[in-house]
Amino acid sequence: MSNPPSAPPSAPPRTPPSTPPSIAPSIAIVDANNFYVSCERIFNPRLEGKPVVVLSNNDGCVVARSQEAKALNIDMAVPWHSIAAEATQQGVIARSSNYELYGDLSARTVELLGRYTSSQEVYSIDESFIRLTGTAREVTATAREIRTAVKKLIGLPVSVGIATSKTLAKLANRGSKTAAALNGVCNLAAYSPEQLTAIFRSIEVGEVWGIGARTAQKLIALGIYTAADLRDADAVRVRRRFGVVQERVVQELRGFDCLPLEELRADKEQIQFSRSFSIPISTVPELREVLSVYTQRAAARLREQGSLARLMRAYASTSPFKEDHVTHAVSLAFPDPTDDPVEMYRAAIAALGPQLQSDRQYVRVGVSLHEFSARESHATLDIFGTDPAPFAAGAVLDAVTAKYGAETLGLGLGGLRSNRGWTMRRDLVSPRATTHWNELATVHAR
Repeated sequence: MSNPPSAPPSAPPRTPPSTPPSIAPSIAIVDANNFYVSCERIFNPRLEGKPVVVLSNNDGCVVARSQEAKALNIDMAVPWHSIAAEATQQGVIARSSNYELYGDLSARTVELLGRYTSSQEVYSIDESFIRLTGTAREVTATAREIRTAVKKLIGLPVSVGIATSKTLAKLANRGSKTAAALNGVCNLAAYSPEQLTAIFRSIEVGEVWGIGARTAQKLIALGIYTAADLRDADAVRVRRRFGVVQERVVQELRGFDCLPLEELRADKEQIQFSRSFSIPISTVPELREVLSVYTQRAAARLREQGSLARLMRAYASTSPFKEDHVTHAVSLAFPDPTDDPVEMYRAAIAALGPQLQSDRQYVRVGVSLHEFSARESHATLDIFGTDPAPFAAGAVLDAVTAKYGAETLGLGLGGLRSNRGWTMRRDLVSPRATTHWNELATVHAR
């Protein structure tokens, strides 16, 4: 095990050699730069070059920052109300989280990336792993083409890291963002073993993908300070001390692909819809309305993945920072697995309703669905044909909202009502320019 270097490690090369060697199939990670801020800038070019931050639910904390905001030393997760006055004086522009816009632009990017590969894993809202084949030069050229296409067709700036494993691709992606000479694309296959060692020595072990802060401290105690130290560590010893997951990190740093792409995204094992309110709710009718909206949205997500749920949990909670804090929670099983929003709402109200109290200030309500099975596995055949077919409320809702928008139609208390007082506060939200007709961007020709 090596000791910590007494001087900063040698800087990694800024540009790759001129004649890259041939390589095996590569893994690339395509990562949108400052994703939330970049989404905001697409339909508001005036934000380019300005310090911009995006806020969390109810305009609470900073969850995304432009490079200009980072240069002003604005920290992640800092409460906006605590810095708003000073930040505004510095020219910082704040935006509420525009989940509809971000989700749609992410989906468009995923579809575009699928044109360049047959193997793709959507890792997060702003990151995808894809598999590319060819020589280092060919793969790098494809990555540059992808970068150009995403910027031109969607408007998002992306960086691409390429290597023979996911862990190395993440390290390469780091380089693609920090070395301007690489122009947003870093292919580790273009570097010699000596150059790679120099790069790895410049990266602290805690910055390696898959190594958490606690594990990093334990590794440092063993004399493993850098990515190079971890790559060269005894894999058997690492497995005995930390388990098979960390051993895979060691092997991935050596270039072995131990984490294959999850090309087919498995259905979620849990669907949850939960939000904090902009103002507390103290009336039972409003709580019933919240449950109606949330069960409908959870059921819609369930139908989207073609599943039925056997178990549902629902809860309502007051503020945990107050002395009389209380949480009412229930779990209930359906007689038969279902995706029917009417059945779910009635069950939630019957189980949770009697516990709700009008003299309390509720700040959060949640609904979650569990124990899924495929919808087609529960198809039944009515031999005698005596029972009329049940009204498929969920299917009707899906058809209407798919054509006219998510807020077009709802059931009962969760139906056609806008400006609910309890909805999440987003005072600084930008237009949902790609998902709502009445918020489309206006283009002016000169």
